Amino acid sequence: MLISPDRLQKVVEAVLMGGGSTAEEAEIVASHLVRANLTGHDSHGVGMVPAYVFIQHMDLLKPNTSVKLVQDDGAILRFDGGRGYGQVVAREAMDQTIARAKETGIALMSLANAHHIGRVGTYGEQALAAGMVSIHFVNVVDHSPLVAPFRGSDARFGTNPICIAVPGGNKTENILLDMATSKVALGKVRVAMNKGEQVAPGTLLDTTGAPTTDPSVMFEEPRGALLTIGDHKGYGLAFMAEVLAGVLTGGGTIQPGNERHNSIINHMLAIVIDPSRLGDRQWMASEVDAMVEYFKASPAQNADEPVLSPGDPERISEADRRANGIPIDDKTWSEIVEVAKANGVSAEQIEGIVG
Repeated sequence: MLISPDRLQKVVEAVLMGGGSTAEEAEIVASHLVRANLTGHDSHGVGMVPAYVFIQHMDLLKPNTSVKLVQDDGAILRFDGGRGYGQVVAREAMDQTIARAKETGIALMSLANAHHIGRVGTYGEQALAAGMVSIHFVNVVDHSPLVAPFRGSDARFGTNPICIAVPGGNKTENILLDMATSKVALGKVRVAMNKGEQVAPGTLLDTTGAPTTDPSVMFEEPRGALLTIGDHKGYGLAFMAEVLAGVLTGGGTIQPGNERHNSIINHMLAIVIDPSRLGDRQWMASEVDAMVEYFKASPAQNADEPVLSPGDPERISEADRRANGIPIDDKTWSEIVEVAKANGVSAEQIEGIVG
């Protein structure tokens, strides 16, 4: 089915408010999830709502929780998310860090104990809206590991995303790299399973450590494992994200000495930079323009697949989905309708919103 972004957001808002979120919190979280769908990242979109409701009902997600500043040390800000909605507490922490970077030129933000912060690119976009550069390292804890280390045959860590955002030039769009260090995010495997599709070869291992294209291995016990991007290089990036986000924030890593409650907790280390402190912004903009033009002028191997800049795939997806609606597979939709009932929102109410 295809649903307009506005109506889909209203559905998610209704479910979240049914779970006790204020209208403001529900709007922030729903907007974030729908934007993930708009940009083509269905893994981090509204399909996460059933997991959120389930985790909240276990009292492992705390609605209406604001981020807490636990240490203010000039250009270094340490925050605790208190298991609040990650989309809210991470946004609040970024707001304060961006404001500090405007004062100091650079600011480092440490965020621990946030429930699933969602699409990390959203926080890069937050920095870009303020004319800032940002770099983000995230780890994923409080549940069983998902990704196998290079040369390993079972899961030992999470999808550990990395995001880098740089303002565009005078002629070019902003540059936004937002990626999991695994071949795909777990949510993309969930989407494939819900659609009855296989995943690409080289993405998964089954429970014996053998390669497989069956997404169901990630949703059964014992569980299979995702593989990293770029073999040893992706493993190295995931390893360092685990260290930077898990150790330097004080939140902890996925090693089994730390208790797991079967929820989704993210820790994030972010650096926000005011590029105007480093040189002439006009020169920087012209250099970005020239660089992007040079890269994109490379003759395409396939005429239907031109060279893109980081951030272009999201812009292409957003334009299409704003015009034509966001696709939601039947299984994901039925799961959303079902958990809505658990929050006191009937199927008839959902149908009334969707129309």
